[in-house]
Amino acid sequence: MRADEKRWQDAWTLGDMLTRARDRDPDALAIAFPDLRRTYGELLDGALRCARSLASMGVDRGSHVGILMPNCIDFLEALLGASLLGAVVVPINARFKPRELAHVIADGDIEILLTSDVIEEHVDYVRLLQETVPGLSQAPDPLHLSLDAVPKLRSVVLLGSRHAPGMVDRERFAAGAAAISAEEVDLRRSRVAMREVALMMYTSGTTAMPKGCPLSHEALVRTAVIAGRSRFRLTPTDRFWDPLPMFHMSAILPLIGVIDAGAAMLSMTHFDADVAMQMIEDEQATILFSTFPAITQALINHPSYDPDRFKQVRILNNVAPSDSLRAVQEAIPHTRLISAYGCTECGGVVCFNDPDETLEQRTTTCGTPFDGIELAIRSLQDGSPLAAGQRGEIVVRGYNLFEGYYKDPDLNAERIDAEGWFHTGDIGALDEEGRVSYLGRLKDMLKVGGENVAAIEIESYISTHPAVAIAVVVAAPDPKYMEVPAAFVELKPGATLTEDELIAHCRGGMARFKVPTHVRFVTQWPMSATKIQKFRLQEEISKELEQQRLVAAGA
Repeated sequence: MRADEKRWQDAWTLGDMLTRARDRDPDALAIAFPDLRRTYGELLDGALRCARSLASMGVDRGSHVGILMPNCIDFLEALLGASLLGAVVVPINARFKPRELAHVIADGDIEILLTSDVIEEHVDYVRLLQETVPGLSQAPDPLHLSLDAVPKLRSVVLLGSRHAPGMVDRERFAAGAAAISAEEVDLRRSRVAMREVALMMYTSGTTAMPKGCPLSHEALVRTAVIAGRSRFRLTPTDRFWDPLPMFHMSAILPLIGVIDAGAAMLSMTHFDADVAMQMIEDEQATILFSTFPAITQALINHPSYDPDRFKQVRILNNVAPSDSLRAVQEAIPHTRLISAYGCTECGGVVCFNDPDETLEQRTTTCGTPFDGIELAIRSLQDGSPLAAGQRGEIVVRGYNLFEGYYKDPDLNAERIDAEGWFHTGDIGALDEEGRVSYLGRLKDMLKVGGENVAAIEIESYISTHPAVAIAVVVAAPDPKYMEVPAAFVELKPGATLTEDELIAHCRGGMARFKVPTHVRFVTQWPMSATKIQKFRLQEEISKELEQQRLVAAGA
């Protein structure tokens, strides 16, 4: 057996990982919410109960099981329980509206859909599903739905305290477990292969309807294991704080890495800065996976924040322009800041920084790709390979790739070439040692009077202003230059800044064609799962400018 094969001989299926963690230490803490805790023994028991109930409803290897819930223990038990059976789990973005939700249920061939009556962020999932699925609330038999709009959907299970027409309630769902033994579930688990599909993630849909991305157990587990072992260096004593949505890879991959290490994951039903600060301190979190600037800024700008309060935190992950990362690192002197590069199609993440890299490397690059993953930079003009330091499209190949867009052969042919390289649509560069720098999206480029401008470059410079917490730049229509930069800016708590002051700041450090023509200050962002939806900001500024033009023309 080669060394690399031996290294990953224990990287099994997701169900195997949970079983092994329970066998190693059933009493170790596995998951904690602010008001609930579960050991590995308890987590596996809950997953087994859910698996037995699902199996009684006909779920088997390859069945598609959807989950529409906020972060909660039911979500985890459903995810892990379905995985024990070899089912394909389809986590659904809990922020989807009826149009998007109907698309995912139908396109994803979901047979059983598990939901909750927890009302999260003013979303009533029961009402949302009743609006989304015509005829659901009038269905005579919740165990055998027959609905024209979603012909493959057999049942909707409501894991809560309510009873809703057309849905299987918790009591009825739990009763089904009596028909299937735990031994039967364990036998099914043993038959699941690593290359079988474990999850079908739907891309965020920031520019189009969501696309299904099937991911194998191998893609998920190997990626999570190497990240946990080689970058985060997880041990059973670690407490991994991750408030991100469980329907997103930024929660699922860390969960798998935590399970591999026998560590504990700290989660929240929804992010609240006050509760988060207390939880991080009470649980003595050692890793903060805040990842996105809005969450990181909410922590370090919190009135009670003090660097010494987080002394025990070894690593904080954050993805932002380099100047913003430097500012965050200055605010957390006891902690190593790292960043990452990845996308859903590439198994969620391709690389994290090594904590031992220099400050410059950790704030200007995302580290080197994991073992077994190839990453290259291709010319934007002719697709030829580029040398270190040259900008081009990032292409990726390896065990981590998804199985191709679900039901979309044309898009697969467009994005995956004959040699197996996935064309990410991201712009990047490699340094001499193979570290990746993410430089923006191919479609996130502005063309200002013939000059190509990367939005991320402008965002990075705006972020150097001491009053700025988050900056997002989009293209705004312009009669003279075709496109000009428009900046949407969130200020730090208590800070003040005018449009003229920010423009003056930009003029001091950027070429004139890069300076934003329009500046808008915001306190709330249009979000997908975890990303700011730039297309909505672009629509907003375009509509505003068109209205101004009409008023000026006297229309």
